[in-house]
Amino acid sequence: WVQFWQHLLTLLDCPHGECSWSLFDFSMATMYHASRAAAPLLAGARRPIATSAPRRAIYEDVTAAIGNTPVIKVNRLAPAGVNLYVKCEYFNPCSSVKDRLAKAIIEDAERRGALKPGGTVVEATSGNTGIALAMVCAQRGYNFVSTMAASFSVERRKVMRMLGAKVVVTPAPMGGTGMVLKAQELAEKHGWFYARQFENEANPAYHAQTTGPEILSDFAGRNLDYWVTGYGTGGTFQGAGKVIKQARPDVKIILSEPKAAPLITSGEKQERTEVLGVFGAPAKGHPAWTPHPIQGWTPNFIPKITEDGLNLKLEDEVILVDGKDAIETSLQLARKEGIFCGISGGATVATALEVCKKAPQGSTVLAMIPDTAERYLSTPLFADIDSEMDASELEIAKSTPSAILEA
Repeated sequence: WVQFWQHLLTLLDCPHGECSWSLFDFSMATMYHASRAAAPLLAGARRPIATSAPRRAIYEDVTAAIGNTPVIKVNRLAPAGVNLYVKCEYFNPCSSVKDRLAKAIIEDAERRGALKPGGTVVEATSGNTGIALAMVCAQRGYNFVSTMAASFSVERRKVMRMLGAKVVVTPAPMGGTGMVLKAQELAEKHGWFYARQFENEANPAYHAQTTGPEILSDFAGRNLDYWVTGYGTGGTFQGAGKVIKQARPDVKIILSEPKAAPLITSGEKQERTEVLGVFGAPAKGHPAWTPHPIQGWTPNFIPKITEDGLNLKLEDEVILVDGKDAIETSLQLARKEGIFCGISGGATVATALEVCKKAPQGSTVLAMIPDTAERYLSTPLFADIDSEMDASELEIAKSTPSAILEA
């Protein structure tokens, strides 16, 4: 009841003409807090009936639902005495953090007049950015062409094509630089808008406006000692990291990259070149890169957005993570926490668990989870997960007489 009355007083104190709360909001908030407060009294010692958290549930289009993703506590995997949380970006409409980037780049291009009605967008992508851009382009009426290395999961191609995109597959040995080169060629030849996710400043700017403030809001009045993230483009790291450091300089930012691709920790600079009048694209692949299973993380070059974040000295530490540990952590998150994330999420949480081991008792650690495990059905993440019944499942099936599927 105290929580309810505090909330009511907050609403009543809203200045006339400036309050964003409608009568509906007021009614829903009242009913929500009253029901939560009254439930224990009505149910006695029983657990109260679960209710959904209040939120605005009606949006004008799918892109308006991007952002405000939940922070969830990790209960069974985290060591005792340390609070570990994850920010689950797979709650975005197309199930990844790249929904933010796509919205940012398209809206910025529209404002600048670089993208005209009915125009075509082209981008090099490991899949998630392509899916996000395909979604935004479908909603806005643009055409979208993705270039994508053959090494990335086939389900990502199918999702993009379902959203109306054209997918141009490039040779796997050429890695990220090959698909980037193809996108650049297509943009130049056809006059298409090149999204340029690895250099486009609209990318980190959007994270500075949304992801960073969301984290600060969620942890307002709470401890937050470590923030852990990897990097694909570096948009989350630079954009959200900059805002977090400005508001709470005591928070330690931990950046992670694959052991098989220690680009940043190698200390070797990325060579860059000018493309279509803009400097910053990779001139060639980074010498420290070798193939790794963490799709979406660490292409075979250091993105300019990532480098800009490093130049700002946002990170307090860079930690390497093994691909096998990333996969195992993804599986453990699913089986012990019900958190269904991809290999990149497993990599970030595996890094966060290493941070937890060294963190003082009572510390709070937040790790980013970029996407869903459904993007990895054809990858090593699901290598040991069969679609057929195993011996234990057959034994369960035969424990009762009916509906037994014979092998």
